[in-house]
Amino acid sequence: MQLYIFKSEASRDLRAFCDDRGGQKLPAQFRPWHAVGVVREDARPPNNLSRDVIEASIASDGYQLWKLKSAKKQ
Repeated sequence: MQLYIFKSEASRDLRAFCDDRGGQKLPAQFRPWHAVGVVREDARPPNNLSRDVIEASIASDGYQLWKLKSAKKQ
């Protein structure tokens, strides 16, 4: 399955994967969502995230949320 990556405008560090390129399955409370990428079937998800976990979450909930780590202050 292709994984579409979205970024939430409501929560700056929040991202989501879903199997629908339009993002209609994504949670409304974090809208608007903006498409920022796609992970092909033969490619690994970013940040060493588990494809198996992502696909299981999509199968049960329609999406998988994840948050970017904040950059360390120097």
